[in-house]
Amino acid sequence: MATSTSSICIRPRYVLRARNFAIKLGAETKIMGIINMTPDSFSEDGCLKRKPGISSALHLAERQIKEGADILDVGGESSRPGSKPIPLAEEIKRVIPVVQYLTKNFRIPVSVDTYKAEVAERALDAGASIINNIHGAAPDQALLRLVKNYKAAIVLMHMRKTPATMQKNIFYKSVVKEIMAQIKRAMENCLEMGIKLDRIIVDPGIGFGKTVNHNLEIIYQLKSFQKLNCPILIGASRKSFIGKILDKDVHNRLLGTAATVSASILNGAHIVRVHDVAAMKEIVDMTDAILNHDLKNL
Repeated sequence: MATSTSSICIRPRYVLRARNFAIKLGAETKIMGIINMTPDSFSEDGCLKRKPGISSALHLAERQIKEGADILDVGGESSRPGSKPIPLAEEIKRVIPVVQYLTKNFRIPVSVDTYKAEVAERALDAGASIINNIHGAAPDQALLRLVKNYKAAIVLMHMRKTPATMQKNIFYKSVVKEIMAQIKRAMENCLEMGIKLDRIIVDPGIGFGKTVNHNLEIIYQLKSFQKLNCPILIGASRKSFIGKILDKDVHNRLLGTAATVSASILNGAHIVRVHDVAAMKEIVDMTDAILNHDLKNL
């Protein structure tokens, strides 16, 4: 009789240091709630589209915290395919008041989705503890210096080219190996700058310069990224590859997102970045229960 072996990926455990926060990762998946301070996000949930000013963002943040968000990620510039950079002053205007309110009123790590050192500095001054850098495979040195000096954490996300060009002429010989190699170089850059390993998160960049099959391959082989010895973040929420597979518009990708979240956790993700916190909290809790049901007997 053939014997069966478990294919469940046992996640390494880490303590992520992010300024005054020590975030335990591995035993339970952490949820990063998305706060889009944009009028033009791909997911069509930009707070500035729904209502001018920051009030809708603050309402959304409070709701996400109640629904189970462990981290809030505030972004002021759309990174949808084809998007172009906005003026620095406009990004600061959109992001900083929200960060100031959240860090003053809630005991929760606040991440800022930016690759610009000037925005990062203002956000860190306002109390942010994580910089989520979509240019993380080739990070700006000034930004890294700020992360080091403020003892913040950084997300190193892989993106091919820029949001305006990333979906043109996509080609990889081996998508997972190439992404890992580029992120590894970025990690080495961080270490040389003086950022400690326990302040680094890696993100393979689902949807950022990848085809549908590339995105599926990344999630399927996600445990390969454990070789980098850092916590793994996945952001697949509502993305276009889900819509293409299921033939669903952006408003109807909740179940597809749930599948990617569960698969990512089972393959080793420590943090999932999502729009729909309440629904994904149930998915996360159920998947964690499966993953952790009896580790001693695996």
